[in-house]
Amino acid sequence: MTTPATFHLKLPATSANLGPGFDALGLAMALYLTIDAAPADTNAIHATGRDAELCGALDNNLILSTYEEVLAAAGLPGPQLGLELHNEIPLGMGCGSSAAALLAGVLLANHFGQLNWTEQQILGEACRREGHPDNVAACYLGGMTASAIAQGEVITATFGEELGWPLLLALPAASLATRQARALLPEMYSRADAVANIQSTALLVAAFSQNRPDLLRMAMRDRIHQPYRSEVCPLLPLLAPLAGQQGVLGVALSGAGPSVLLILKRGANLNVVSNTICHLVGEHYVELLQTEISNRKVYR
Repeated sequence: MTTPATFHLKLPATSANLGPGFDALGLAMALYLTIDAAPADTNAIHATGRDAELCGALDNNLILSTYEEVLAAAGLPGPQLGLELHNEIPLGMGCGSSAAALLAGVLLANHFGQLNWTEQQILGEACRREGHPDNVAACYLGGMTASAIAQGEVITATFGEELGWPLLLALPAASLATRQARALLPEMYSRADAVANIQSTALLVAAFSQNRPDLLRMAMRDRIHQPYRSEVCPLLPLLAPLAGQQGVLGVALSGAGPSVLLILKRGANLNVVSNTICHLVGEHYVELLQTEISNRKVYR
């Protein structure tokens, strides 16, 4: 069997949940993990960009371990890989870095192992490893993607790719493990909380599918996970009141946190919004990243 040639991947960051869409909605953002991979005598990574030292470490590397595990499960050895990697995705900040790494590993295994998997098989394997579909589906399909798993099949719908709403990520100094954030959530919710989230999620899907920015202030409100995570995500209660003011359409935790995503109206004054954020957070450190909706499927 001939070893396949170089493989190129460009995978977007993702912001999941978006308030009420817990484990169901994900938004692809134009911050990318870019990989050029080729067969090599031994595994090696040359990493540049954000958190380059962590991304380039071979020990416990999620991309390579996923690649090797997928091939091993298929009974294939697969070649060792040399990776040229450039990262723009914040790690441990609720921006889908693990989903991008998992998906990269699956796609590399599919290519270099010549598995010839369908899109459904690729998504299914990555979602199984992630444990929920929202980040992986949005990373693979772009735009705003709604997803669910039914009888082992990942069901998706993508929309809102061309909306052009500016995005602003507020990043605190310390990261937060998704497992720690999930441990804060209760096992049971009241009917009132469940109904409120169903209503908000319906409005959120309508906002993105019908270009209704006026809905976002209400649509991004949540009673399922954000109230319980606020104690370890202190930027959220500080920035949530900005929704509906100064060109800010909606505010929510990005994924499990601790970052906060702000969706802005077209033409919003970014300097004014940024200065307001810095005033509100006070002594809390914050890094602001400006980005936009990523409107394409994985490029490879």
